[in-house]
Amino acid sequence: MTTALAIAGVTAVLRDLLNDGLVNHNIAGTLGSGVTVSVAAPDRVVQPSGQEASQVNLFLYHVTPNSGWRNAMLPSRDGSGRQRLSNPPLALDLHYLLSVYSGGDLHAEILLGYAMQLLHERSVLTREMIRTALNPSPDVGAALPPALRALGDSGLEDQVELVKITAQNLNTEEISKLWTAMQSHFRPTAVYTASVVLIEATRPSHAPLPVLSRGPVDPATGRDRGITVVPHLVPPPPLLTAAVPPNRQPVAAISDTVRLEGLNLDGTGREVVLNSDRLEVEAVISALPPVSPPEPADRVVEFSLAGQAAALPAGLYRVAVRLVRPGEITPRETNRVALMIAPRMTNLPLVVPRAADGSASFTVEFTPALRAGQRATLILDSAEHEPHGGPASPASPVTECTFIVTDAPTGTHLARLRIDDVESSIVDRSAEPPTFLNQTVRFT
Repeated sequence: MTTALAIAGVTAVLRDLLNDGLVNHNIAGTLGSGVTVSVAAPDRVVQPSGQEASQVNLFLYHVTPNSGWRNAMLPSRDGSGRQRLSNPPLALDLHYLLSVYSGGDLHAEILLGYAMQLLHERSVLTREMIRTALNPSPDVGAALPPALRALGDSGLEDQVELVKITAQNLNTEEISKLWTAMQSHFRPTAVYTASVVLIEATRPSHAPLPVLSRGPVDPATGRDRGITVVPHLVPPPPLLTAAVPPNRQPVAAISDTVRLEGLNLDGTGREVVLNSDRLEVEAVISALPPVSPPEPADRVVEFSLAGQAAALPAGLYRVAVRLVRPGEITPRETNRVALMIAPRMTNLPLVVPRAADGSASFTVEFTPALRAGQRATLILDSAEHEPHGGPASPASPVTECTFIVTDAPTGTHLARLRIDDVESSIVDRSAEPPTFLNQTVRFT
């Protein structure tokens, strides 16, 4: 796997390529002076004294995503963001500015010509070139700085695609903007792109087992059944269409029995899976046996939230059914539908006497508990009230909050408890016509 050191590794290989090429062509003898190859920013190449030595500078000025590789693999995580599916590579193109410096006549042109020829002839960084540049002999490597010694572990020579060097064409305006941004005097320049660098993570990912057969194997022929096409409007896998709380309520509460409706829900080992990414909760609840009068087992699954106060805080959940279909041995899991679990206030109605200054202080008890990271708000009629002490989330789960209402208006007020964005039920929808529940606070 190529590590994050690969970017520096490409620069080091290119510098080694230019340096060896200039030595092999005896450019120092041609110019009558020594020649160096650097990888510094252009504004740091010229010495403060202003004297320019013969020098080739390779500067990495820009990095862009590679359009061909950026979507080549599956997403790194599943829809919940918890399970890692793969390690897609970070695919990058490296953009270099090749510039030459010299104080002698025509020296810069000679250096530019040889440097461009070297990059033209060695336009592909072979694995052998990378190993030679990044893994020098032991006696040489021991004298290198730690950063250069670390490049030997970049894995650049083992990546699936070789790095290719391509000359690019920038017009006068683009070159002028580059040199102006670098606050340096213009020098003879050529622009190159190194493509592609694939930086990959090494974290454990999901590795599915190979498929051995597609359907049951015929004992006579020894062949599997293959893909069976059955034209029908009803899909063969189990499917959920809705999660229905009791009494026509839009939300469920602890101790409620929830009805899941769908298709092909008959089977053994039926259980309900509730998952909340926001709350980092995943719970498995056994489905209830069929009720009387009997419901169609292939269309309805019911489960109870009784006793789940500690496992399921108030919030939005994704619900699925897991079961083994008739004639099968491997569990199947349905699609997921949304279910809101709301808080339920357990000590209402309340009668609260007002203090001498007209304020009223009272405590509301509720289930399930308010957890760290959640926020509770009490709504009296249409006015919202924060818990006493502010909306800061508790350090540990709490099942009650104290509220202080200043200038509390006398009379009876309908109360709703909101945890995050889920409110407790306030309307009895089973009545005709609907009526308000007796969830009230009366100030006297």
